[in-house]
Order: sequence, then structure tokens, then C-alpha cells
Amino acid sequence: MAASLKMTWGSCQRMPWLVARRYLSATPASPPTIMSRFLLRLSQQFYDVEQFVTWSSTLRDRLVRRRNLFYGYAQQNYGDNIAAAYYILSVKGSFRFAGQTEWFRTNARGRFSYEFMSFPDSMIEDIDLSGTLINHNGLNNIVSQLQLRRLTLRGCPEVDGWFLTRLHVFSDTLEELDISHCPRVTVGALCALQHLRKLRHLDISGLPSVNNPGLVRILVEEMLPHCLVTGAEYSQGLEDNMQTNIEQTSINHPTASEARPRSEQSGLSSTERQGQMQ
Repeated sequence: MAASLKMTWGSCQRMPWLVARRYLSATPASPPTIMSRFLLRLSQQFYDVEQFVTWSSTLRDRLVRRRNLFYGYAQQNYGDNIAAAYYILSVKGSFRFAGQTEWFRTNARGRFSYEFMSFPDSMIEDIDLSGTLINHNGLNNIVSQLQLRRLTLRGCPEVDGWFLTRLHVFSDTLEELDISHCPRVTVGALCALQHLRKLRHLDISGLPSVNNPGLVRILVEEMLPHCLVTGAEYSQGLEDNMQTNIEQTSINHPTASEARPRSEQSGLSSTERQGQMQ
């Protein structure tokens, strides 16, 4: 059994090279690029493409789950503050302790210093998780930071309605929130922010799942009257809808000149048209 599996795996490894060599030998022109050969192979084997997409999706799901594990060991041994700080740095985010000006962040290689462990009694006031894979499960690592005032989630692909719903734990402290360019944030997800009573600034720019940013801004301002909403103009999205409605109305309800019969538009009576026909 093991020998047959090894032989099958070796055949699968040699198959792409055999296909590429056969293609190059049959092409009289200059050899194609690596990308061209790769796309050719994908076009010839649809099931292989489907399998590749499945594998990539599975690997990404595993990565998201690994990035959002609960750091219970660090919390039990070093406390809530150190565990939260370690989680933020592990997902390549940055933070600042309350009462301090220094920011703790990773370097270009994703490594960081453990100097933050010298402040076990300090709570985190600012968190920047822009571009990270944090989701509602990873939020369990930072819900203990009840002095959080600013949270930046710019461009986080996993931030959705479930995530925003869990932000109610910061309702008494959170003052600034940036959820710009988050592809999974919808109008319904924004309704979950109604519990953030202390929120003073909200950035909703570049939300692809929101069709009418101007109207959404008006609704959010009604929901949070003391919050400054930025990232969307009042007219954004409304002009396109008005133009679409005008065009639809003109199609369904033509004007009087368009609705008149062609004969009336020409100015000829029925008797005159019969005479011309004879």
C-alpha cells in the first residue's frame, strides 16, 4: 500500500513537467513565460484548479483560526494585560499603554521586544490592528482592556457584524473607532455600534459592502448623535441612485411627446394618411 501511494505521488509530481515539456516541444515560437505555462495547465485541468482553490481556502481558514487562538496560558501566568499585549504583537499589531507615549510594535520581520512585560499592571489605551486577521474569536484576548480609548481596524478582512457586536464591552471607554476598508462590514453590522455611548469619532470610509455611504452616514449620526462620522459625504451614493431612478422612471413613464402615436407626431390626420396611401 505504501509503495503504491509513493508511486502515485511521484507520478503526480512529474505530471506538470511532462505537460510543460510537451507544450514547449509543440510550440515553434519562443517559449512562453512561467505564468503562461501555469495558466495553460490550469485551463487544461479544471478539477485541479478547483482542488487548488479548496486547498488555498483551507490553508487560509487554518491561518485565521491560529491567529485568533485564546492565549489562556499567558493570561493565567502573566495576567490579562501582558496576555493582551502579547496577542496584539503576535498578529503584527501595535499598542500603547495608558499613561505612556511609547508604542510597542513589531519590526519588518514580525519580531518584537518583550519590554512590555515590565508593565504587568498597566492597561492598554490605544490599539492598532490594521490589516490583521483578527476576528470575533481573537477579540477574547483584548476584552479585558477596559481602559481602551482608540481602536484601529483599518483594512481587517475578518471584521464583521459579530466582531462589532462584541465591542459593547468597551461602551464606557471607547472614543475613537476606525473600521475603514473592512470588506465584511455591512449596514447591519454598523447597527451594532449603537451601544458605544462614549464614541466620539468613527471612520467608515471605503466600505465595499455599503452601497449608499451618504445615507448610511446620516443613519449612523442619528444613532450616535455625539459621534463625528467621517469617510463618507452626504451626497455619496445618492446621486447615482437618483440618476438610476430618473432613468427607470423615463422608461416606465414616457413623456407626452414620446407616448403620442407616430401619426399624431407627424401632424397628419387619418383621412390624409389614407389619401397618401391611395
